[in-house]
Amino acid sequence: MIRTAVIPVAGLGTRFLPATKAIPKEMIPIIDKPTIQYIVEEAVDSGIEHIIFITGRNKSAIANHFDYHPELESHLREKNKLDELAGIRELVSRARFSFVRQNEPKGLGHAVLCARHLIGKDESFAVLLGDDIINSEVPALKQMMMVHDDKKAPVLALQEVSPEDVSKYGVVAGEYVSDTILKLSGLVEKPEPKAAPSNLAIIGRYILSYDIFGFIKETNMDTTGEIQLTNALRRYKEIYGLLFQGKRYDAGNKLDYLRATVELALERPEFREPFSAYLKNLCK
Repeated sequence: MIRTAVIPVAGLGTRFLPATKAIPKEMIPIIDKPTIQYIVEEAVDSGIEHIIFITGRNKSAIANHFDYHPELESHLREKNKLDELAGIRELVSRARFSFVRQNEPKGLGHAVLCARHLIGKDESFAVLLGDDIINSEVPALKQMMMVHDDKKAPVLALQEVSPEDVSKYGVVAGEYVSDTILKLSGLVEKPEPKAAPSNLAIIGRYILSYDIFGFIKETNMDTTGEIQLTNALRRYKEIYGLLFQGKRYDAGNKLDYLRATVELALERPEFREPFSAYLKNLCK
């Protein structure tokens, strides 16, 4: 079973400036929860027990969010706000949290490498990227775990994207072994549309083995000075991709962030009727 997840959160969040000048982008809320909480909830709902955040400067708010707050808890208890108290304690109690500083911005591959000393040599682990929120009946990571249990090999989350967007992603080639599972034969980081092997993009969920750390160390930096995780993944002899069931939002994209806020709000009973009426009036 996979019990450990690595969540890189060291980025500067430049797509959301000026809001992210002083606030970690992962702490910007969607409705009443920080974006990062949706990612962590997916992980723990999938059975993850230990979450390793790879952090950078000015990210202390994330550590504070996933810690106990005795003064606030005491205040809520005194005011008999027991639902709110239960809400802030539940997630903190469901997993252990570790924090590792990535001292230099050397890319996703380097961020994953920073967790090496906390991963067992015989242990497979998950990587979840903080910008990707996936709304699904069965958590996307749980879907991937089921594939991993069957194939005993690394698994990547895949999604079809438009041809003009392939240059934003790592893109795969492979053969279908079922309706939603591919055995991968190639991975290309941010190809030009004409050179892309498919329109199947790697989305921010990975299940990897300890071998990835050696592969990352053998991977050269690209022209931007970063170690791309996609380039290290090519060294696996066997690797699979899953077209997961669910809707993905790129919370680092302003338009997708707005979509996530509206659509996730409409799923909550207390917002559905008044918000639907508001949207109808807005569109007149």
